[in-house]
Amino acid sequence: MRYIKFIVAILGFYYYGFWTGIFGFFIAFFITWKLTGGLEGYIARKIGLGNTRAQRATRQALFLKTVFTLMGKLSKADGRVSEKEIAHVEAFFVQLGLTAEHRKEAIQLFKLGSGNHYDIEPLLEEFNHECGKSTALKQMLMNYLIGAAIADGNLHHAEMKLLSHISQALGYNEAELQQLIAMTRGQDHFSQDQYQQHTGYAPSKNSLSSAYQALGVKEKDSNAEIKKAYRRLIREFHPDKLMGQGLPEDMVKKATERSQEIQAAYDLIKKHRKANK
Repeated sequence: MRYIKFIVAILGFYYYGFWTGIFGFFIAFFITWKLTGGLEGYIARKIGLGNTRAQRATRQALFLKTVFTLMGKLSKADGRVSEKEIAHVEAFFVQLGLTAEHRKEAIQLFKLGSGNHYDIEPLLEEFNHECGKSTALKQMLMNYLIGAAIADGNLHHAEMKLLSHISQALGYNEAELQQLIAMTRGQDHFSQDQYQQHTGYAPSKNSLSSAYQALGVKEKDSNAEIKKAYRRLIREFHPDKLMGQGLPEDMVKKATERSQEIQAAYDLIKKHRKANK
């Protein structure tokens, strides 16, 4: 693939002359650039994200290990694992469509993390070492953990303290954590409203508010600011990008759903603003 542009240029020069050769070079360059992922793909390869199967396999295994171990730790943060938290994890397994092997491994990791004396520091260090360059993977991890923490409808002090510790280890400050929590709540609420619409029930009156939360923006923000936030999230949750950076295949479906929810939230905001000009 990398030599196509040179071959096209040489053939063009040989048969049709200098300027045709130059033109052919740039056409071939553009085509190969698009096929190999454009600028994002180029940068990802240069900084070592997803450039070998072995590296992707390592990150995928580590991502699964980190998600389910920290979910176990969070669920036990307030002293006990509630029935709602167990139900959330079970539903999460179903949503991910885990293979039987991965499901068994996930349960073992969850139990490991929920142990009273489990130390998460080595795990966080390992995750940062392997995945720390990927903003998308870090955000996906936080999204999953926040979802687990608020599964029972409340965010307890001990859970918040642990989330704060994890987020700081990943490079987030307190304001960014609060925004991630608001976005996760918004995406969950908006997802519920979308489900109600598809099943024939009327969505809640807070759909628009949830849409703004899902994008991490406010109603007073300009169209340009909202569009910028939307584009950033779409890039972060793009399934192909996440897979290239090490998101396990089991979790791609969940990432795709998030991407669709972000798109639907943005469409709702645009529709509302256009109707109220």
